[in-house]
Amino acid sequence: MIKKWTFLTSVMALLLILTGCEPLLVLDPKGPQAERQASDIMLSIGIMAVIVIVVMVMLGYILIKYRASKQSEDYEPPHLEGNKWVEAICVGIPVLIVAYLSFVSVQSNYIVESAPEGYEEQEPLVIYASSSNWKWHFSYPEQGVETVNYLYIPTDRPIEFKLYSYGPITSFWIPQLGGQKYAMSDMVTTLHLAADSPGEFMGRNANFSGKGFAENTFNVTAMSQKEFDEWVDEVHDTAEPLTESEFQKLLEPGHLGQMTFTGTHLEFSPAPEHNHGTNSESDTDTESEDHSSHHMHGNTDESEHTDHSGH
Repeated sequence: MIKKWTFLTSVMALLLILTGCEPLLVLDPKGPQAERQASDIMLSIGIMAVIVIVVMVMLGYILIKYRASKQSEDYEPPHLEGNKWVEAICVGIPVLIVAYLSFVSVQSNYIVESAPEGYEEQEPLVIYASSSNWKWHFSYPEQGVETVNYLYIPTDRPIEFKLYSYGPITSFWIPQLGGQKYAMSDMVTTLHLAADSPGEFMGRNANFSGKGFAENTFNVTAMSQKEFDEWVDEVHDTAEPLTESEFQKLLEPGHLGQMTFTGTHLEFSPAPEHNHGTNSESDTDTESEDHSSHHMHGNTDESEHTDHSGH
């Protein structure tokens, strides 16, 4: 009787806990990148479910068919050789499953790393998303606006995020729009997203970065292009300009609420790609000029070529 009530109590407690859980955000996509990833997750879950069901059925069958029976003490089971078909199935099916999932994963990786499907011909909105302990800074160079811990984006337009960090490595993640990507201090990584419908989404740092990691979140609001333009105009009418001294204060470790400024920190504290690195525009231009000069003079000396590539 006690065991029965213990079992029923455990089941009821589990049901109460599950009813309070929010739906998985990654399975509630609001953009093409997230939809692709959600379909891959469901595909993986489906394949794993089939494997588990088949294995459990086979286990039950084997336990019943080959269960212990009352034999004499001197009974010896007959010697049986391995079955080549069983061995081929046990090895071949897992190989096929892994090969198929690998193909799907590689294909999806190329899809989510490029411009969102259906938005290839549109000009993306470029947003520089930088992190510091423990906050997010969003710079809109085209609009001349910067926000802290919140993000406004237009729907039905590709968004190109330029990610980097003023502190430890973080991971930029908006589960309902796409997968996560690292933001690092010495380089800029690019993440392509898009929102198909208006709404409010949760964003966060998905990489542990110290004691303030749990609160290293931000709000995302997707709206029509008209509403987005109106918001930009309102910011220019009401917000204070962002100064270098104010930005240095924002970089100090701690938590902040949502803040809005006109101008961006890119004017006095540019992203790493503008300072150094192989992706720097200035480095690329310099290398192009050196390369052109090299051909104009017809110089094929290997040492000079090495010097040029070192710029």
